[in-house]
Amino acid sequence: MALLSILHYPDKRLHKIAKPVAVVDERIRTLAANMAETMYGAPGVGLAATQVDVHERVIVIDVSETHDELRVFINPEIVWSSDERKLSEEGCLSVPGVYDSVERADHVRVRALNERGETFELDCEGLLAVCIQHEMDHLMGRVFVEYLSPLKQSRIKVKMKKLAQAM
Repeated sequence: MALLSILHYPDKRLHKIAKPVAVVDERIRTLAANMAETMYGAPGVGLAATQVDVHERVIVIDVSETHDELRVFINPEIVWSSDERKLSEEGCLSVPGVYDSVERADHVRVRALNERGETFELDCEGLLAVCIQHEMDHLMGRVFVEYLSPLKQSRIKVKMKKLAQAM
């Protein structure tokens, strides 16, 4: 396994739309394993392939307290979402040190493939529901700060550019 480099906002590559995975093979399983290692090392609770400059529909998530419940979603799609909305504070490995409130569906049902290429559906609520929606936004080329006001977005861009120059 290998740690992958995480793209940082406002990198334009974060806005690329991910393509569906054609075949779940060893390359995709290795990608998912490397993404998981990167996510755990960051540390974070979710990571989309877009964030590591791979523009395919792959997400890894682990919202457990013990970091031992890795979930891999390949070609995920939300097939149902509740009308009930919830405001939750979000952060992002691509926008380090920035947290803000975003409104999302309180419950969602996601359909995806697992690492063996098998279809599954999962009902999500709480942090898992927030995380799956956040990561799926990445696959569509959207970063959570784009839900914020133009002023906040501008301030975050300046902060991220200064951070990049300091590195």
